[in-house]
This record gives sequence, C-alpha cells and structure tokens, in this order.
Amino acid sequence: MAAHRSRSSVLFLVNKGTVSFRKDSYQRCVPLHFRRTVSSTGVKNRELLPRLSSTLAGRTYTELYELSVENSERFWGSIAKERLTWIRPFDQVKDCDISKGRINWFLGGQLNVSVNCLDVHVASHPDKLALVWERDEPGTEVKVTYRDLLETTCRLANTLKSHGIQKGDQVAIYMPVSPIAVAAMLACARIGAVHTVVFAGFSSEALAGRIQDAQCKAVVTCNQAVRGGRVINLKTTVDAAVKSCPSITHVFVAQRTTNTVHMGELDIPLEEAMANESAECPPEPMESEDMLFMLYTSGSTGKPKGIVHTQAGYLLYASLTHQYVFDYRPGDVFGCVADIGWVTGHSYVVYGPLCNGATTVLFESTPVYPDPGRYWETVQRLGINQFYGAPTAIRLLLKYDESWVKKYDRSSLKTLGSVGEPINHEAWDWFYNVVGDGRCPLVDTWWQTETGGVCISPRPSEEGAEIRPAMAMRPFFGIEPALMGEKGQKIIGNDVTGALCVSQPWPGMARTIYGDHDRFVDAYFKPYPGHYFTGDGAYRSVEGYYQITGRMDDVINISGHRLGTAEIEDALDEHPEVPETAVIGISHDIKGEVPFAFVVLKETAGLDQSAVVKQLKDLVATKIAKYAVPDHFLIVKRLPKTRSGKIMRRILRKIAMEETENLGDVSTLDDPSVVKEIIDTHIQYKSQLSKKK
Repeated sequence: MAAHRSRSSVLFLVNKGTVSFRKDSYQRCVPLHFRRTVSSTGVKNRELLPRLSSTLAGRTYTELYELSVENSERFWGSIAKERLTWIRPFDQVKDCDISKGRINWFLGGQLNVSVNCLDVHVASHPDKLALVWERDEPGTEVKVTYRDLLETTCRLANTLKSHGIQKGDQVAIYMPVSPIAVAAMLACARIGAVHTVVFAGFSSEALAGRIQDAQCKAVVTCNQAVRGGRVINLKTTVDAAVKSCPSITHVFVAQRTTNTVHMGELDIPLEEAMANESAECPPEPMESEDMLFMLYTSGSTGKPKGIVHTQAGYLLYASLTHQYVFDYRPGDVFGCVADIGWVTGHSYVVYGPLCNGATTVLFESTPVYPDPGRYWETVQRLGINQFYGAPTAIRLLLKYDESWVKKYDRSSLKTLGSVGEPINHEAWDWFYNVVGDGRCPLVDTWWQTETGGVCISPRPSEEGAEIRPAMAMRPFFGIEPALMGEKGQKIIGNDVTGALCVSQPWPGMARTIYGDHDRFVDAYFKPYPGHYFTGDGAYRSVEGYYQITGRMDDVINISGHRLGTAEIEDALDEHPEVPETAVIGISHDIKGEVPFAFVVLKETAGLDQSAVVKQLKDLVATKIAKYAVPDHFLIVKRLPKTRSGKIMRRILRKIAMEETENLGDVSTLDDPSVVKEIIDTHIQYKSQLSKKK
C-alpha cells in the first residue's frame, strides 16, 4: 500500500512522523505507515541483548579482566565474532604497534555500522522503541521505533547519495539533539561517508575551521534549534561558515521550527528531498578500519584535532561498555543527557545503545528548564532506568531545594552515571543519596574522545563489589592502566600518584588525528614509549583503585568539555591592542573549571580597558563558543617568563587561586619582580569584584 502513496502524501508522513520537527505536530508514538522487508540485507535475527560471547560465559569479572589483558586476541576475537553482524568475517584479530601509534583490529572483516544498529533489530523486533526524543517543552516527547528510524536513515542516505555524497566523503552535522540528527549520523555510516558532528553551540568560525580541516563536502543542519525556551538560529551560523569553505557543495536544512530562513544556491530543504527518495538503501560494505567518524577535540596547541574512529572496533567497544558499565538490560530506557556534538553523545546516546537494541533518550533541553526539576520529571514520565549526566549539572542542581527532586517518582532508576570530569564528594553524595535514594549504583566513569568509550569505572565488577565515592576505580576489560613517573619509569605498587597511561591497545581507541599522524604519535605515544598517554594524572589507592586527579597539560575541563588554553589565547591575541596573553584554568563550584585570562595591553594613550575586555569576550565567543569565554580577565603589564621565554603558567595558576604562600621556585624567571606586580594587581581585582557584589 505504501508504494502507491503520492509524493505529497509521503512528504506529509515524513513531516508528521519520524522526522517531525514542528512544535505543533508531534505525536507520542510515530505511526507505522511504511513497512519494509529486511531480508535483502542478509542479516540474521539477533538476540535482544547479546551475551559477552559463548566461550566466555559464566566467568567472573576478575577472570574476564585477566583474560582480556593476558590474551586480548582470544577475548576480543570471540566477542566481535558473536556480537557484531559481519558481511565478511575478519581473519586477523589485531595488528598493533603502540609505540608507533599503529592500531588495527578485526582485519579482513567487513560490516556496516547502520546494519548493526538498525537492520538486525528491525529483523527481530521492528516495533521496539529506538529513540525517545525528549523535546524542549516537557510532555511533548516523540517516540521512534527501530523500523521508523531505519526508514528515515535510508531516505536520508539516499538523499545524500543523489546529491553526490559517496563513500569516503566527509559530511559535517551541525544540529541539535533530535531523531533527524541521529538519522544523519547513521545515514553517513550506511553509505560509507564520514561524519563529523560539530556541537551546535560553536561559532561560525569554529564550524568553518572544522569543515576546512576535514574538507567536508556537505553540511546537514536545521533552520533553528530550541533549547531552554530559546530559539537559536543555526542556519545563520552555517551560512557565515560556508562562505569560507569552498569544499561545501550542498547544505541540507531540516525544519526544527516553522520559522522560515534564507535559502541560497547551496541549500536543500531536507524533508522535501527525503520525501522523493526510497525507504530502502543498500548498506555499503565497510572494512573494519575504514573511517566511521571524526570528532574535533582541543589539545595543548591552538588548533583543534580531528580524532578519527573507525568501524568495527569502535562499535564493539561502545556496545560492550554500554551494556556492562551501566548494567543495561533488555527493556530498559537508557537516559544519557549528553549532546551528540560530544563523544558521550556518539557512544552512549547513539552507537552503543542502538547496537544493543536499546531504547535511548535524546534530551534537547537543559537541567533547569522550565524549572530545576526537569531531569527528574523526565525520569518519572519516561520511566528512565539508567541516568547518565555530568557533574556540572549535578553541582548546579544541588544548589536548589531537594523538593525539586523528591516531588517526582524516581523508582524506575537502577543505575546512575557521571561523565565528563571527576565528580567531587558533595555532588556524588547528593546524586547518590537524594536522586538515587541510596539504592542505585553510581558509576563515576573516566574516558576521553580518544578512548571511544569508558575505560575506568566502578562497574563491571564482582557481584556486590564496593563503590567508593568520587572514584573511577576499576579498569574495563582490555584496559591495563599504568602510572608513570617524571623520569618515564613505571610506578609500582599502591598508594601512589603518577601520569595515567594505558599499556596496551584496545578496540575502541582512536586511530589517528586526521591529516596529521605525526601529531597523534607525538601527543599520545611519545611521552611514555610503549604506552598510550592520557594527559591525565591519577592516584592508585591502597586497594588498587584509580582516582583521576586532573589534566597534566594546558587543557581545561569546562562543564565536562575539554578546551585547550592555547585555543583561547589564539583568539585573544588577534585583538590589535593585545600583544600577549596567558590563559589558565581555575576551579569553579559549578563548572568544575573556568578559564582565567592574564592579558598584556599595548601602552596606547587613552585606551579603555573595559571596552577592550568586552571586545576580547566577543572575540572568544565568535572564534570558539560562548562557553569558552574566560570568567576572569586580569590586565597585567607583563607575564612571568623563564630566561628562555617560557610563560610560567604554574605561577599564574597559584596567583589566580590565591595560593601565593607556596609559589615554588621563581629563581628561573627572567625577572622575579613581575610576580609581586601580578599579585598586587590581582588583589586590586578581587577587591573590585567584592565591591560589585
């Protein structure tokens, strides 16, 4: 019957159904107007949730962990063979040389990620909910089945193909959290295109820089975004970005609101184009080590780096960690409130849950809209079983009265999770005792964009094993942590602190930095030869548990999002009156860390310092994003430098944190008197701040 529908009828169904973005036309459960056979894909019915593997069944966590590090080929090979659906089986489990940054897993194998996330589930349970889109306005959620999501993905994939997007092409996705954004990611995976999702809060210049570096051929975006009751004009940002991106041939524009936006020569109305396409799209066979996506993250230099993840290893690791870290069970509703613009959204909103046939929540709003009870009202209404959020949001919410939590039924919750930065004890206690009523395991997860998935977490573990507050604790299968000393030596024993490294490769880890493998090797494998260097420090307790102590390089963690201080400095230094800056991170009660900028100005007569500071704030917001704007600007005459010209950020950090009694050795400075100058200026600055309060 579906085959006889008119084009206008198909468009109506697309707009009203799976990819509906109109505020006044949502439906609680999307109607199933199109039925699709999946036998042509050759997939087999998969168990609702696969076990680890038949050969590993019945073993304890300790036995499994020991096998995973002592015989990684047997461990990962057996799991990959059974958990993933292969077009062609792999013939070699791994080929890795960690000293050279060479990481290859499941060589010779072919698969398609979208088939593993969609077709295998449609074959066995097509009407199961895949997505619950928790839109900005409470009570207007949209539910999408696996069959609906597959159809939408295929239509979008065919739209990309009909506009010249081919296997290996790069596609930028600049969208809010939504079903159409998930479909865009999966559509790229289906045809073998490489997606790079850019957080929809980044500025046009930041978006353009990522498009240029990746040489993207197309952008998928929305006319607008809706968040916290505000409408954000995404298309305007994209228009400004693509002016400096000659590689872009098409901009596909979905409709999140009913408002019209300017449409130029490159622009294609996405829903209209999709309505003309088939609901079936043959999946492209992909080699295990073909690129799946790139995701840009900040480093200790000013230029963001395109972290590359490939097909099979990443998907397997995201799937396995999703199931075992959060104790996901068939029928659970998994609620990760991260944005898809970050790696957490990739691994635990999209790929991990969908590979496991889960129902995953897409959270479009904010923790405090329309009030501070939003998360917990959502938990009650959607029956969320696992809740995964950031310490930043938890610290924000614990400032409000507990009644905002207690008024809602949270009995559906089974596991709580923390991600993005180390969680402090106060936030941990509130999350565990107030939100979870002291009955839900709270997993404080440590991982990175580069690791692909959770690496250290309290779970999995032996049945009933303890969880220590504010500690990541135990390595996941295949992760062999090592603490390294200043001279490159491996630190043996417990109750010790050092640089956190991992001693052997695992399937989910990044493969390279796009276009710059030397930088990849230099950043992650040269500091401690034979190990992956995380950039973080860690403490190993008397019992052998791990606690993350923070970054060891010039990268700060703002609300769980890593940002290189050099990137902020590059933006500030573009101001014509600013010859030099230094940015450091200081602790913040809510955000974890915030940037603090020390700024040297030219000695220009009549210069209005307050006007310059405002211009500097605008520069950072324009070049990077609003969240990157420093909370503090301190105008100084000069910066503390060594005789070789290196800025001593360690001293600046202590001044900003008011820890001047313990500045350490300043004898290496070219002129130690600069320290007293800056301390005096900071005292005046703090005095002015207190007067304003």
